[in-house]
This record gives sequence, C-alpha cells and structure tokens, in this order.
Amino acid sequence: MTDTDCIFCKIVAGDIPSTKVLETERVLAFRDLYPKAPTHILVVPKDHYADTAAIAAADPQLTGELLNTAAEIAAAEGLAESGWRLIANTGPDSGQEVGHVHFHVLGGKPLGPMVSA
Repeated sequence: MTDTDCIFCKIVAGDIPSTKVLETERVLAFRDLYPKAPTHILVVPKDHYADTAAIAAADPQLTGELLNTAAEIAAAEGLAESGWRLIANTGPDSGQEVGHVHFHVLGGKPLGPMVSA
C-alpha cells in the first residue's frame, strides 16, 4: 500500500535517493536531509500509514518492529550510553509535516527540553 504523492513512499520505492541506514522487508531507516542533531535518522514503514495512531490500530506488530529498529539504530550509532530521543508526531498540532508515519531518532549531543514554550 503506497500513496503516489507521499515523499516517504517515493523514498521507499527508490524514486527519491536517500542515505539508507538500515532496511528490512517492512522498514526503511535513512538519514534526515535537514538534521536537528548530529544523529538524525528517520524510521518509516514501507507501507503507507498516515500517522502513529493509524499504524498502531492497523498493525501493532509493525509498530513494534519500528520501535525495535529505532533502538537498534541508536545502539549502532553509539547513542545507547549517552541517550537518544525518539519522536513521532501525529497530526497538525504536533508539527507532523509528512503524512506518512515516521519516527525520528535523534542524539549525539544534549538535546535540551522536549518542548519549548
């Protein structure tokens, strides 16, 4: 299941290049083009789901696979000891910019407060 207008679906399909970090049968992880930290990797399902709520309802096993992939990447990137942040924005008030569920793995420096006022 894909959305032909979705940038992440195009990345998964190979129509838009990315710097892949990890790929499985159902998940793709790649470096963010506009990183907000020294390590900023996006973890996406290859199938299109609009947001975290949609994938959690439709495929809890894939949701777990995304979280496991994020943890695996954090460890491989050397973030496990110092810590890392996992962000999943859902809906317009959260700042979700792409309507394809994705997790941001951020680390490599102190990240400060989670939300600024």
